[in-house]
Amino acid sequence: MNSLAPPHPQITKQLGTLMCQATREILWAPAESWVREQSRGAGLALRVGSGQATYHRYDPAQNQHLITYGVRMIAAKHQPETAQGWLSTREIRGRGYFGGEVSVLNLLAHTCCHEFAHLLQHSAGQRRYGSVHNRHFYEALDELHRSGAANATRQYLSEGAEKAGLGLASTVFELPNPVQQRRQWQVGDPVCFGEGARQKQGKVLRVNRKTCTVEGTHNARGLRYRVPLSMLQQPV
Repeated sequence: MNSLAPPHPQITKQLGTLMCQATREILWAPAESWVREQSRGAGLALRVGSGQATYHRYDPAQNQHLITYGVRMIAAKHQPETAQGWLSTREIRGRGYFGGEVSVLNLLAHTCCHEFAHLLQHSAGQRRYGSVHNRHFYEALDELHRSGAANATRQYLSEGAEKAGLGLASTVFELPNPVQQRRQWQVGDPVCFGEGARQKQGKVLRVNRKTCTVEGTHNARGLRYRVPLSMLQQPV
């Protein structure tokens, strides 16, 4: 399996800044007048978050859309093992975006389009509680890919990363086989997941189709987790 080393935190932050620039220049610029017709004077703020959270949010008090790209999300999408659990991976493969090819470059470009599709969905009045990834959202996302905006975003990221020496890979991932992943874990196996101070240890209670139910041990004693197969490791 092709596996890339996780990028240095400074690089993920630079890539996040580049994603913000691509979103504003490639996606927002042609849509700005339409968005402001729907909500007079609406603006857009873009930021790089310090965690994994990546989202679109609208602040009615300031009449402003906010898109956040988390640096831990960017790092996760650099490796097949951690990229496969993201919705963006399933969308690229399931809907044939970028020819169905999953790579770091394609994932980050698609993430820009995914969050911007939420902005378009909200502006059209089609985002409601309990109905987020609905038909209207995917109509907007499909159109971004069909119109060439997604490819333009991809090219912007590729050229910007090359110019800055960030090494944004376009190598297509070989994603882990979930059947093989399930077979490597048995009930009672000791496992760990998470990184650094947030790492948890436990033992497998149940092996599910895409996750394991884990009972916490040590500092997580008394807690239970449903952990994606790709996140599980054997304790050292």
